Formats: sequence, structure tokens, C-alpha cells
Amino acid sequence: MKPAPFTHHRPETVEETVELLADLEDVELLAGNQSLGIVMANRLATPDHLVDLNGLEELQYVEETDDGVRIGAMTRHRTLERSDPLAELVPMLPEAAEQIAGPSVRNQGTIGGSIGEADPAGNYPAALVALDGVLHLRSAEESREVTADDYFIAYMFTDLREEELIEAVTVPTDPFPPERTGMAFLELKRAAQTWPTVSAATAVRVDDPSADDPVLEEVRIALANAADIPLRVPDAEDVLEGEPLSEAGLAEAAEIVTDAVTPEGEMHADRDYKEEVAGEYAKRSLETSYERAIDAETN
Repeated sequence: MKPAPFTHHRPETVEETVELLADLEDVELLAGNQSLGIVMANRLATPDHLVDLNGLEELQYVEETDDGVRIGAMTRHRTLERSDPLAELVPMLPEAAEQIAGPSVRNQGTIGGSIGEADPAGNYPAALVALDGVLHLRSAEESREVTADDYFIAYMFTDLREEELIEAVTVPTDPFPPERTGMAFLELKRAAQTWPTVSAATAVRVDDPSADDPVLEEVRIALANAADIPLRVPDAEDVLEGEPLSEAGLAEAAEIVTDAVTPEGEMHADRDYKEEVAGEYAKRSLETSYERAIDAETN
């Protein structure tokens, strides 16, 4: 099957793009085209207008700011995977990027496209929820910021308005100084080109990496493909903060995660299995983050 007829637009600037979004009706935005083309080919989406964002070079960047990192929406997965600033300041994002599908997808797919699609199994949504990421949205009338936590509303439904474009994502780095921080993005995936069964994104900050038992000052836990939206589990974070990581603490946190998730069953993973895996992968991800935080000072 071929897509239904549509008019193709390829703006060269953000200003031109938001003007098109303001003037046209029945529009789809095309970023890395790793999902939309398939949907349109099956005529599950039949827009009158396709606005192709691949001419927006101004949205392809990773930059360090005074209080964090800012990533342009058209930045490719491959760029994030190989970014030295991200590897130093927010290593969860390169680790999430390198586990997305295969090389061809990572060469074309973009962080903005993934956030716009808002699949709860996606890597970036869970990572941004864990890290208190902020989305920068732009229309012809205004620019506004929305936290990742508020952006994802329901299954593949977001706060993005029809006339808006995702311009960038920012992630604050103050909560997680590299010399006392560990992060991990761990996913269960049976084959490279499939969606993960469950993913666990965690970040921890310890008080003193050189201590015999470093105390967890800050903990973040978010799951992908474990609910209708990327799911943060603050109750599990609370039971770990203020103490060194222990087997008892991990077991309690994993049990809370298992109780919190509400996954849909799949062909090779029913709901009960995914609930159990969510707790186990949260535990493993936390262990890795803690080990990395202790090692951070010497790296």
C-alpha cells in the first residue's frame, strides 16, 4: 500500500516551520521518518500536508549550558550516542541512544521525533522523566516550556499542540555532579530491531564515593513500557535515599516498582512477567548506577 496523496513542505528555518503550522490544516511533522512513513504507508495516517523538518540544521546540536545540557530536537540518535559532553554530564542519554534499534535507525532517528511519537516503550521519554528534563515548544505565537513529567499525558498522547514544534530538550545537571553520580539505562530486549520488553532508567548521587558505605543522597527511577506513559516511581526512590545501597533496600524498592507498574501484556511477555521484570531491572539498574557513582571519582 502507498500513502494517500499529500503536499510535501521542506522549511529551512524554525520561523518558516511554525508559520506553516499556523497556516495549514491536517499536518504531520516528519523528523527522522523511522515510524511515520510506515504509518502513512498503511494509511493509518493520511495528512493533507507533510512538513519535513530535515532542513532545520539549527535544531541539530548538543550544547553545554550554565546549568545543564541543551539538545536540539533534530539531533540524531547517533550524535547523542557519541557525544562527549553527554557522556560526561548525562551519561544516561548516550546509553539510551546506543540501545535504540540498529545502526540505520540510529543514523536517521531524532530525539525530537521520539518524544513527539511518545511511545511509552521509547528510551528517551523514560530517561527524560528520570532526569527532570524540560521540553521547549514553539509556535508562531509563543514559546513555552513543559516538564517531561507533564508532557506525557496518556498512551501516545502529549501536551504538544497541533500548531507547535518541539525545538529542544534541556536536562539540568546540578542534581547530579559527575564526580558523585552514577546513571544507567538498562533494557530487556530480545532482538536489536524490536521494542524492549521493559527498560529501567536510574540515576543516583552519593555523598562521598570514597567512603566505605556511600550514602544515597538522590535517587531517580523511571520505567519504559511498564505503563501507558513513562513511569517514575518516587516511592521507590524515597526508601533508598538517606542510606547506603543495601540488599534490603533494593528488595523493597523492587517490590514497590513491581506494584506500581501497569504494563500491557505482549505476545512474548504477559503482564505478570513484565511486572516482575520491571522490579528486577529497576534493581539491576540501581546496582549499576551505584557502582558507577562510587567509581566516578576515579574515572
